[in-house]
Amino acid sequence: MPSIDFKVYLISDRTKTLGRPLSQVIGEAGRAGIAAVQFREKDLTLREQFEFASEIRSAAKQHKMQFFVNDRVDLCLALDAEGVHLPSSGFPVTVAREILGGSKLIGVSCHSMEEVQRAEWEGADFALLGPVYDTPSKRAYGLPLGIDVFKKVRRSAAIPLFAIGGVDRSKLKEVIDAGADGVAVISAILSSPDVYRECRLLMDEMKRLQGV
Repeated sequence: MPSIDFKVYLISDRTKTLGRPLSQVIGEAGRAGIAAVQFREKDLTLREQFEFASEIRSAAKQHKMQFFVNDRVDLCLALDAEGVHLPSSGFPVTVAREILGGSKLIGVSCHSMEEVQRAEWEGADFALLGPVYDTPSKRAYGLPLGIDVFKKVRRSAAIPLFAIGGVDRSKLKEVIDAGADGVAVISAILSSPDVYRECRLLMDEMKRLQGV
């Protein structure tokens, strides 16, 4: 099974790349050292997702990035991705594990302590918790949890926990101090005018904060 040795988890959104091809932006992030990317383009048909994900998979593989597929266990298998990322209200982790076996990683997006506990109990390898801060992409999931809730959940969770929702370099110290194992990022990278530079700065700051 691939290991969770990444600290920045990039989530795709082709609408936030300032008009640039998503594969180009992912490639720049990989060249800068981002080690994991999740393909999340849920509005496309399954065929369109497969074709587009194949392109992003190639860009990720070129830079040795671990590649995850959002929600679709079938696409994870078809593309030989390193893992699948499940919504907390979606496919049960236990069933995904039966299908994927032990060779794939399973992440879960969570919005409460109860959801993190369930993901852990079902055998998830890691979880995202948020939104920690206000962000347009996560407003459908309710009000921001805030840093104090993140700290509380982190103390009770045994699996790696990533902060998501409005996280950028300015928030990095606060979430790492709260115990985050890493951060999940969308706009802070995809919408940067200089993706390579932003990723390098983010990675350097992460290493400094974690004493790596």
